[in-house]
Amino acid sequence: MPLAPLDETTTIAQLTDDPYPVYRRMRAETPVIRVASVKRTFLTKAVHTKAVKDNPDLFSSDDPNTPMKPAFQAHTLMRKDGEEHRRERMAMQPAFTPKVIRSNWAGLYQSIAEDYVSRLPRGQTVDLFTDLCGPVAARILAHILGVEEATDEEMQRWSQLLIDGAGNFGWRPEPFEASDKANAEMNALFDRLQARHKAEPNASAFSVMLNAPDPIPLSQIYANIKIAIGGGINEPRDALATIIYGLLTNPDQLAEVRRQEAWEQAFEEGVRWVAPIQASSRRVLEDTEIGGFEIPKGDTVMTIQASANRDEEIYENGEEFFVFRDKNPHQAFGSGPHHCAGAHIARRTVGQIMLPLLFDRFPDMELPDPSAVKWKGFGFRGPINLPVKLN
Repeated sequence: MPLAPLDETTTIAQLTDDPYPVYRRMRAETPVIRVASVKRTFLTKAVHTKAVKDNPDLFSSDDPNTPMKPAFQAHTLMRKDGEEHRRERMAMQPAFTPKVIRSNWAGLYQSIAEDYVSRLPRGQTVDLFTDLCGPVAARILAHILGVEEATDEEMQRWSQLLIDGAGNFGWRPEPFEASDKANAEMNALFDRLQARHKAEPNASAFSVMLNAPDPIPLSQIYANIKIAIGGGINEPRDALATIIYGLLTNPDQLAEVRRQEAWEQAFEEGVRWVAPIQASSRRVLEDTEIGGFEIPKGDTVMTIQASANRDEEIYENGEEFFVFRDKNPHQAFGSGPHHCAGAHIARRTVGQIMLPLLFDRFPDMELPDPSAVKWKGFGFRGPINLPVKLN
């Protein structure tokens, strides 16, 4: 059985700037392909990406070649399997259950959203990415995690530096130097907050982990909080910005979403269309076969859920934003043991609260120049600006 073909031309810069034409070509011609610049075997079809995520016994999250470890200065739960992964994931899971969200956080989500939307100036053109999407995601997450002393600016900066480091597949030194500084700042804050959370336990993730009957090591508590900061801001932030862009560039769909109050459907389509977390790595534990090609033991495969979410075998016109699809079995939140723990938080904050609130306050909001919106990211992707006129 042959090895997958080798792609020596696709660059990380191409994948960062605009990966979708590359993925479309790969799905059609080479759905399983070794990409030299990333040192991974890309899997671009939905059937392959889901099969890998659903089989942790063969495809391990413990990838020693990932830049995540230096970026987070830890072997995080994102790169662990089995009981070790389950123990660390469950350590903060009590803070994220639907019941706790309803009883402890839902009202807070609503009040924070209303506060941040009320600050926006009617009749002016503003950058919703910097003035709303990022800050509101940061503030909500800071409360959930129990680090509300961190400013919105700090939360967003730490998140971006961790993401830049975790996605540094070219292993350049500068992103790791920046993430090292962010880690030092976060560690100092966490050290200061321990006493308060032990003296006054609450439902936040930090407090729940610190006060557990059999707590995980403090180093892993810190690593868990950092993982949540890294992914818990960019996912709702980028999803919100993407959906606003999708709706404002498709006014007929926006009108129908309003009529049906189909905000949650708009959320699901937005994260399908541009998955905030675009790709994930898995280490192959035994020689295996994918798509007719040999995948040797020790190889690292990369599931490209950004591509799987546009797979022609599942979606008609998958490159287009269309809220009212007959089916939308997207993989934006992954599957298997590593399914995103914050998925229902993002669904509630963005789909149930932020979207209807924003479009109710500014019913005639406009995107004057869609071409002015810039998109970026290979491992994590979304708009990096969103200039809209608030009418």
